Amino acid sequence: MTTLQKIKEIEDEMARTQKNKATSYHLGLLKAKVAKLRRELIQGPSGGGGGGGGLGFDVARTGIASVGFVGFPSVGKSTLMSKLTGTHSEVAAYEFTTLTTVPGTVKVHGAPIQILDLPGIVEGAVDGRGRGRQVIAVARTCNLIFIVLDVLKPLGDKKIIEAELEGFGIRLNKKPPAIVVRKKDKGGVNITHTVPLTKIDQEEIKAVLSEYKISSCDIAIRQADVTLDDLVDVIEGNRVYVPAIYVLNKIDAISIEELDLLYKIPNSVPISSKEWLNVDELIDVMWEKLDLVRAYTKPRGLAPDYDAPVVLRKGRSSVEDFCMSIHKEIAKQMKYAVVWGSSAKHSRGQKVGLDHVLEDEDVVTIVKK
Repeated sequence: MTTLQKIKEIEDEMARTQKNKATSYHLGLLKAKVAKLRRELIQGPSGGGGGGGGLGFDVARTGIASVGFVGFPSVGKSTLMSKLTGTHSEVAAYEFTTLTTVPGTVKVHGAPIQILDLPGIVEGAVDGRGRGRQVIAVARTCNLIFIVLDVLKPLGDKKIIEAELEGFGIRLNKKPPAIVVRKKDKGGVNITHTVPLTKIDQEEIKAVLSEYKISSCDIAIRQADVTLDDLVDVIEGNRVYVPAIYVLNKIDAISIEELDLLYKIPNSVPISSKEWLNVDELIDVMWEKLDLVRAYTKPRGLAPDYDAPVVLRKGRSSVEDFCMSIHKEIAKQMKYAVVWGSSAKHSRGQKVGLDHVLEDEDVVTIVKK
């Protein structure tokens, strides 16, 4: 029996089993078995993580962040990519025009953003169809995913693509669950939770641990709505949590009334890449989702340089990160920095050290020893 057949068999059994106290342990075991089989499916016979790159899929990374275009063939990814970046990505009115990853760069608010046009995926991509493993493996490494959909059939395609990405360990528009699992040598299983558990019970937790052969550990849960899937994700430890925008393309083919309905889809931006409609809103939402921080340099006695910001990622935007992005020696030579902007306590500027965290559009003067 193949891995796919095993997964299908277990999922069918789960669908047939009614959830109650008597079956919760059994369902937990089945859920963990499916997760382990999917890991085996994704890694393939070589045991590598993610299906590898392959010809045309290894792309040199440039810019401060990368955005991957994912979608079915012929939804307009390549047209959008070509017009955004000026990079030629093969465009035609038939399917599977793009066969490799095509990189390009777009500058937004002075920040270089790498755009990756990935080949169109097909249903069953996570199982290896249509070079799906390579496509989704590249998507795993992106800071943001554009899921490009045809407005004439958005919800059906959205559901399929989400399932393909989820199956590959990509969690869209989610934060890591507030679960901590600490393995230990002895002492059995100790489960603590600071909130009531509404979607998971202790029997299910013990069943999952049993399937993973974890006999002694401390589990701390600090989130009320965690599920069995969340626990499996934490134990597997290879999940990536990536923001996504649903780009609903070809709005030039629908009515205003239909367009109003599309705006009700969460995290979506309707556009027309062909007629270049509403792309400005897409770029604004992209910038917001990437959560980047611009900091402007100000030499002593001179005006700030607003033309060439130092662009940092949120969470890695300290004065030390600012210095290191210019030159690694600057942090060693710095005596202190003066910062103006929303992170400073005073409008006249604040004297700070290397650990001070910068906010977007702060102005920084480095004073050397």
